[in-house]
Amino acid sequence: MATAVAPVVSDLVDFLNASPTAFHAVDEAKRRLKAAGFSQLSEREEWAGLQPGRKYFFTRNHSTIVAFAIGAKYAAGNGFHIIGAHTDSPCLKLKPVSKVTKGGYLEVGVQTYGGGLWYTWFDRDLTVAGRVIVREKKDGAVSYAHKLVRVQEPVMRIPTLAIHLDRNISSEGLKINNQNHLVPVLATSVKNEMQKLVAENGSESSESKNTKHHPLLLQLIAKEANCKPDEICDFELQLCDTQPSTVAGAMKEFIFSGRLDNLCMSFCSLKALIESTSSEESLAHESGVRMVALFDHEEVGSDSAQGAGSPAMLDALSRITGSFNSSNSRLLEKAIQRSFLVSADMAHALHPNYMDKHEENHQPKLHGGLVIKHNANQRYATNAVTAFIFREIAERHHLPIQDFVVRNDMGCGSTIGPILASGVGIRTVDIGAPQLSMHSIREMCAVDDIKHSYEHFKAYFEEFTELDSKVKVDC
Repeated sequence: MATAVAPVVSDLVDFLNASPTAFHAVDEAKRRLKAAGFSQLSEREEWAGLQPGRKYFFTRNHSTIVAFAIGAKYAAGNGFHIIGAHTDSPCLKLKPVSKVTKGGYLEVGVQTYGGGLWYTWFDRDLTVAGRVIVREKKDGAVSYAHKLVRVQEPVMRIPTLAIHLDRNISSEGLKINNQNHLVPVLATSVKNEMQKLVAENGSESSESKNTKHHPLLLQLIAKEANCKPDEICDFELQLCDTQPSTVAGAMKEFIFSGRLDNLCMSFCSLKALIESTSSEESLAHESGVRMVALFDHEEVGSDSAQGAGSPAMLDALSRITGSFNSSNSRLLEKAIQRSFLVSADMAHALHPNYMDKHEENHQPKLHGGLVIKHNANQRYATNAVTAFIFREIAERHHLPIQDFVVRNDMGCGSTIGPILASGVGIRTVDIGAPQLSMHSIREMCAVDDIKHSYEHFKAYFEEFTELDSKVKVDC
């Protein structure tokens, strides 16, 4: 018999379904933080009013979000206990000029973002979501609003070529030209023209003068943004699968969803921070700062104003430290050496059909708990000290823990861990929940690992200060 779904798992599914893009993920995180009593800060303003025992967050570009809770016993120079993850996932993003018309079809030009398994995007019921900049006029004054949009119904599809027209596919496999073949169909030209004729009734046309994108597409977006097509100044949109995330499997033991890498770790870390600071007593004995940092652009190297390669985290540590003591400029360096980062990014579970892709002594299993990632060449930032600390927390709570190292004859991916470890100088452990189908439009992980991840992260926030005081290294 299938077991009942844990509340944390249902909560994750809700988070995933609310977050088709990084912008929406940050918006959902923001909503949850506000509901939990976190106050929003602006990086454009002074942070002079920070107080011990209080909780705050800020966003950057509305695609990166940093939330933190200051311990009641915090003093400038004390450490930060951080979990870092990322909000972005491989996807297809609309080009600046997306209007494509050929063969009697209206198509939409897209760019590949990140290292997606692009063949999985064929024959899916797709839509668009993202953000738009809208021109608003009130009482003669013009302003420009940032709005999130999401067309709920499927409006596009990337059709595969029939096997009858590609007889070599069985022997040579599917060969995709990303420029020519990854072009979604929006409508047929004839149907679009007929619709325009029907709509013409002598009144002023509602079509946009924008020639970069199909008017039909702009009308769909304008409807979601509650504006006129001509009021859309610009946008950042991407294709999304319309199939919702769900708990599945014969035993209801899996989650089938897009964007598990890395919204799963983003959710678990965010929920752990919220729950570990939910009561008035939660921070009473805390002398550090508990923090979650969810960055954009990890899938493309993190080199952006809102990526982990930016000063965003260092800026936050500096401003928090400085708000409690602006006279001693060396306190930040002291705080960094007392700090710890858990770089949380999904891990590769053993695949039953490709078992030779894993090193025989390092085969993470679904339901096996969080995976500590190791790489001697520093593709992961884990070392013996940071691995011990994270493992010790698991053992204290009888939580399962696993290890992963890539085979010597294979390349190794990386995370925000080495970027932040080297850029900030913070002790770091790289970890992640195991999953299958990473970078597919539809991924899968195990429900037990969601519960393990959340509990492990929550224990880390609650117990790191005490545990770290017992670890002696640079004495």
